[in-house]
Amino acid sequence: MDPILLGKGLTDDVAVTLLPKYGNRHGLVAGATGTGKTVTLMTLAEGFSRIGVPVFMADVKGDVAGLAVAGEGGDKLARRAAEIGVADYAPAASPVVFWDLYGKLGHPVRTTVSEMGPTLLARILELNDTQSGVLDIVFKLADDRGLLLLDLDDLRALLGVVAEERKAVSAEYGLVSAPSVAAIQRALLRLSRDGGEAFFGEPALELADLMRVNHDGRGVIGILAADQLILKPRLYATFLLWLLAELFETLPEVGDLDKPRLVFVFDEAHLLFDDAPAALKQRIEQVVRLIRSKGVGVYFCSQFPDDVPDDILGQLGNRVQHALRAYTPRDQKAVRTAAQTFVPNPKLDVAAAISRLGTGEALVSTLQDKGVPAPVQQTMIAPPRCRMGAISEPERMQVRAASPVGMRYDTPVNRESAAELLAARVQAASTQADAPAARQDGEGGFGQKVHEFLFGTKRRQGAVEAVAKQTARNVGGSIGRSVGNSIGKSVGGKTGGKYGGQIGNQVVRGVLGQIFGRR
Repeated sequence: MDPILLGKGLTDDVAVTLLPKYGNRHGLVAGATGTGKTVTLMTLAEGFSRIGVPVFMADVKGDVAGLAVAGEGGDKLARRAAEIGVADYAPAASPVVFWDLYGKLGHPVRTTVSEMGPTLLARILELNDTQSGVLDIVFKLADDRGLLLLDLDDLRALLGVVAEERKAVSAEYGLVSAPSVAAIQRALLRLSRDGGEAFFGEPALELADLMRVNHDGRGVIGILAADQLILKPRLYATFLLWLLAELFETLPEVGDLDKPRLVFVFDEAHLLFDDAPAALKQRIEQVVRLIRSKGVGVYFCSQFPDDVPDDILGQLGNRVQHALRAYTPRDQKAVRTAAQTFVPNPKLDVAAAISRLGTGEALVSTLQDKGVPAPVQQTMIAPPRCRMGAISEPERMQVRAASPVGMRYDTPVNRESAAELLAARVQAASTQADAPAARQDGEGGFGQKVHEFLFGTKRRQGAVEAVAKQTARNVGGSIGRSVGNSIGKSVGGKTGGKYGGQIGNQVVRGVLGQIFGRR
């Protein structure tokens, strides 16, 4: 397989190339702002794409998107290409798919809360150790109760459960304090305000869509729009680290291949390691060291070589160092560090050359036969065939319209998960609690109160009935005596009056009994 031409060595007048079979040995592109790092990355991406290797890279400034459009050409670029020895140089576009966490400049990139995991999520949320421990408990509780954590609503709902059942959860999983839960909820609010709400959900990104090859056999270049994302450095760095970890955990072991299965470019690499805890740095080192056997090459891009920790820097076999201006003690130290990372060339003073490099020139050393680093060469970098600059909105829309994955990711999906299940359980419990109240409403609830208002309570009705009976007896006795006297007079004598009163009382009680409901 033909090597990837990076440029022409000015030191020994030789072609400087990168062998595809060592493309998975990782690399570093470093240099000060404005020295040509982005153009070098575009040349690398085009070279890998032409041999059928997919590439994923971030577009921090907006000019990497030019890979999707053919360059303007011109005599100057043609003369440079001819001087370097680029065969049949002609402007050409590369197959590109645009991605964007916010879904504005490309297809939305989503993952689920469960896939992100508590460790990386805690770093995005900037939690301390205690709060991170509570987040670990939340994820464990979700697993034990069979609840899917897909989006931030699911995580909020489960945090509510933890807060409500804090004593029981603390007894089973470990101490959970109300301030820690509140701190996580506030951090989620900040993440949501920064646009992280759109990042968590479905359909989640499938790694196979980052490893596509088009019908011409060229590797598709995935470009992540990061001009706004870079303003949230924790989110930017953690997303790319998550993606790298997903590749490591998902892809099978393939050993050494003729060419990489994927090349992953990590621009602004210093953001990955700033304020990263020791455990996370160790994890990054492990992934970088072992992902080579998965067929993935990782290329870091930053201003200074020492932005990358030494343990990881030692894993990077292919080096491209653009100019560094030694204006400050920090710059002078960086120059010495960069010079020490290259295989010496007797014809070149590396430390002095780093400060004298012009735009579009770099010190390059790549792995050659048997994986041995070649002596460093002062190199004129080959020009890319694409546009070296930003593209217009209509051009971007045209590329998106022809994308093979647009239909899969452009429409969000919200399936049943923790938030919906917990809400349904609360609703079911509320309905069950309302059922006895509804039965009571018929027997002694609102309807009973209306009945009592109109007709009185049973106690009041009994009192009224007792009064009525007493009144009946009193009235009946009077009326009965009057009636009896009348009857007695009619019958005659004292005897007639006695029996007439008894008869009169019976008559009146019978009549009043009918009035007051006696049977």
